[in-house]
Amino acid sequence: MMRILVTGGTSGIGAALVRESVGAGHTVFTTGRDAGRLEAFLASCSGPGSVPGAVQGVVADAGDWEQTRAAVDLAVEAMGGLDVAVANAGFSVAGDLADGDPTLWRDMVLTNVYGPAILARAALPHLTANRGHFVLIGSTAGRKVYPGNLYTATKWAVTGYAESLRQQLAGTGVRVLHLAPGHVDTPLWKEVPDAAIAPEAVAAAMLWALAQPHGVDISDVTIRATGQAF
Repeated sequence: MMRILVTGGTSGIGAALVRESVGAGHTVFTTGRDAGRLEAFLASCSGPGSVPGAVQGVVADAGDWEQTRAAVDLAVEAMGGLDVAVANAGFSVAGDLADGDPTLWRDMVLTNVYGPAILARAALPHLTANRGHFVLIGSTAGRKVYPGNLYTATKWAVTGYAESLRQQLAGTGVRVLHLAPGHVDTPLWKEVPDAAIAPEAVAAAMLWALAQPHGVDISDVTIRATGQAF
């Protein structure tokens, strides 16, 4: 059994990561920016047949250092330690680099780029002690680009950060997994593309990688819907 922290775990891929991890017998602590949504999600995870205390959480902004550090401390206290930290929180905003709203870009960049870095900074002492995993949810948009799309640039940053961190942690026993999904059927899309995978498929890929023996490091996984051209 692993003790897993997932940021931004109340919807989309994050919610699937939480639910599938619990279904596999793990204990999970999650964060969300919206108190009402977090409360509703945690309630939905505690219905008939669920394991009491298998999912706990706290309101935290993944782009805020103090809130992230506090969330990691609470997760460690609640679960008795930390084996996996998942930098999942992320979002996109409308508009392109020519006509988008710059006042919305800052939060996106802080969440998508700064967020994984500060989560690693807070979680690494615990992951090192437990020879754990640090997981970054990237995107195929971090390998190609959408024209004029700043979100794409943030995911390129995640791709580079994951490899940089992996190299830094070589020899510590901590493994770094960069998981890059293609089109996923989540609320991120106004109209879901024809070729899209369910978020549970992303969760299954993560759990497969985490289940490998200590001598095996699955460091980079791309997962697309069959037929996705991008």
